[in-house]
Amino acid sequence: MLKKLLWFHLAFLLCCTALPFSAFAQEQSAAIIIDDFGGDVKGADHFLQGDIPVTVAIMPFLEQATLQDEKAHQNGLEVIIHLPLEPKTGKKSWLGPNAITSDLSDEEIKRRLNTAIENVPHAKGLNNHMGSKGMEDERIVTLIVQFAKEHQLYLIDSGTTAKSLMPQLAARYQVPCLKRTLFIDDSTSSYSYVRNQLDTFVKTARDHEYPLAIGHVGVKGNDTYKAIVNAGEQFKRGNVRLVFPSEWLYPQIDTHLNQL
Repeated sequence: MLKKLLWFHLAFLLCCTALPFSAFAQEQSAAIIIDDFGGDVKGADHFLQGDIPVTVAIMPFLEQATLQDEKAHQNGLEVIIHLPLEPKTGKKSWLGPNAITSDLSDEEIKRRLNTAIENVPHAKGLNNHMGSKGMEDERIVTLIVQFAKEHQLYLIDSGTTAKSLMPQLAARYQVPCLKRTLFIDDSTSSYSYVRNQLDTFVKTARDHEYPLAIGHVGVKGNDTYKAIVNAGEQFKRGNVRLVFPSEWLYPQIDTHLNQL
């Protein structure tokens, strides 16, 4: 009898080692935000088809902002405002028009924020575009947080500065706020680089309560799109399911397209 038990335990252990980790791991949700929509840029049309559940971050003052907002919404994608904020360094042209800068009055900042939601009416949240200076400015961040509370938007801290005031001010005003955990690309990233970053994202997803990656449309937007599409098996093996941030923050919202 003892010998049979030993053989049973040995067979069980051998079976366990033959199974993938995902067979035992509880499903992990994760989110990918794609920044820099709003213009005619590479990758935008692919992502807006809605075949993968990314969150579309639209720069609100660009010529195609409202059109892309509507297309993303119609195809079941979640939309957020990608708000241009003043950086400490970098070209002014990278910010685009109507950026929020420290030389603006409270009234002008509020006007630009109101215009942003008018141009991106389906937005459920807001994240910062650049903003290493703006995110450290208590006056500016307070106005953004108050605006988010008024319009029932969640906030995403893109992590462009370690001294960002957004998390603490969002907590003060009881506005939901998450922080980016990984960038999957930059303006010059190759396809292979994005695939490696996605592999890291899957492997480290369980290290974070809310694993949230940010990628971009633009110069290499097509590479980022193809890399995410082709990483589907990585997500399945890791038992990681892509969701929209609202699924974490507002569970009652129907998020559609929640399978990669």
